[in-house]
Amino acid sequence: AYLKGSPVKVDLTGKPILIAGASSGIGAATAIACAKAGMPVLLSARREDKLKAVADRIKGDGGVAEYTTADITSREDCERAVATCVERFGSVYSVFANAGYGFDATVAECLADDPSSPDTDRIRAIFETNFFGTLNAIRPAIPRMFEAGAGHVLICSSSIGKFAVPRYGPYCASKAAQWHIGRAMNAELRRKGVFTSTVHPIGTKTEFFDEAAKRSNGKNLAENTPSFLMQPPERVAKAIVKCLRKPRAEVWTNLPVKLLAGLLTAAPNATDWMLRGAAKERWDQSHGQK
Repeated sequence: AYLKGSPVKVDLTGKPILIAGASSGIGAATAIACAKAGMPVLLSARREDKLKAVADRIKGDGGVAEYTTADITSREDCERAVATCVERFGSVYSVFANAGYGFDATVAECLADDPSSPDTDRIRAIFETNFFGTLNAIRPAIPRMFEAGAGHVLICSSSIGKFAVPRYGPYCASKAAQWHIGRAMNAELRRKGVFTSTVHPIGTKTEFFDEAAKRSNGKNLAENTPSFLMQPPERVAKAIVKCLRKPRAEVWTNLPVKLLAGLLTAAPNATDWMLRGAAKERWDQSHGQK
C-alpha cells in the first residue's frame, strides 16, 4: 500500500507522538489535538513551566501527556527525548519537528555582521535551529520506526518555504531546506512503512512574531501581514491530525496561498518583479518614506 500509493487510514489510538517545540503556538495546539485523537503525547521544549501547563491541560481533558525539557539544537537532548518517549509510552510512532524562529534582515545585512558581535553569522544560527534542529529531532526516532515497520515524520516548514519574502530570506531558505528534505524522505522511507509530511502554515497567531520582533529591533512582520493571511494555531493542529489519520506529503491550511506558491514558481520573472516592489516598500517603511 505504501509503495502503490493506495489510501491509508491510520487509527491514532495509542500511537505515541513526540512534539519538539510544544510549549506554545502550533506545537502546543497540535499536542492538545493529538491527545484528543487518542495519542499519548510527549511534549518537548526548553521552557519547563510552559510544557507543564500544556501537559496539565491535556491530562485535565482526559488525555495522556508527559514532558521533557530539551533544546532542539542539541543532538543529546533530542536523543534523550526520543528515549523518554519510548520509556514512557513503549514506542514512538510520530515525531513533529516544530521548533524554529525567524527575523527581519536583508541577506546583505546578515553577511555584514560584525564578527565580534553576539549576532555573528545569523544565517548559520537560524539553520542550526530550523534545519539542523529538525534533523536532530527526527534522527533518533527513524531507526525505531524502521523496527516497528510504521511511523510518521512531521516537519513544520512554512508557506514561504516555497517562495522568498524580502527581509526574511534566511528564514525562507531554512524552511525551503526543510521542505526538500521532507519530500526526499517521503519517497525514500515509504518502503519502510514510514511517512514524511511537511507542514506549510500561513501567518499563525503565536509567539513566533513576538520572538521575531525581538530579533529584529522591534520590527514585527505581523504588522505587515493582511488579516486574511493570519490564522489560529488550532487550525494548523486540526490539519496535522487529519494528515496523521490519512497521510499525505504536504499539509496546507490555505488553498489560495498554496496555489499562489505554485504560480510564483512557474513565473519567476513576474515573481522577481513583485518581490522587488515588496522589497522597496519595506525599505521605504523602515526609513520613514511614503
